Amino acid sequence: MGVVKDSDVARRIARAVVSDIALYNAKKVEEGIARDILFDLLKDEIDEGRNYYQSRVDPEVERSTNHFNEALVDVLIKPMGRVPSKAW
Repeated sequence: MGVVKDSDVARRIARAVVSDIALYNAKKVEEGIARDILFDLLKDEIDEGRNYYQSRVDPEVERSTNHFNEALVDVLIKPMGRVPSKAW
């Protein structure tokens, strides 16, 4: 498995990693959104996912894009808009 230099492939990897975080931690995600402590509750999972993403993606692609953080918003947070929260 080589290091990814294509930005589109890197984006897909980021979204897949964050999708796994959301899938395997659904209760934590919902609680974190509701209590506005999402990033505290999922710190270890997000750090592990980010480290994996960084291990798969060329450092220049990682530095010049924001794919992982965008995936956190698009895949982890936006779908939970139905959960009542102080954040919205």
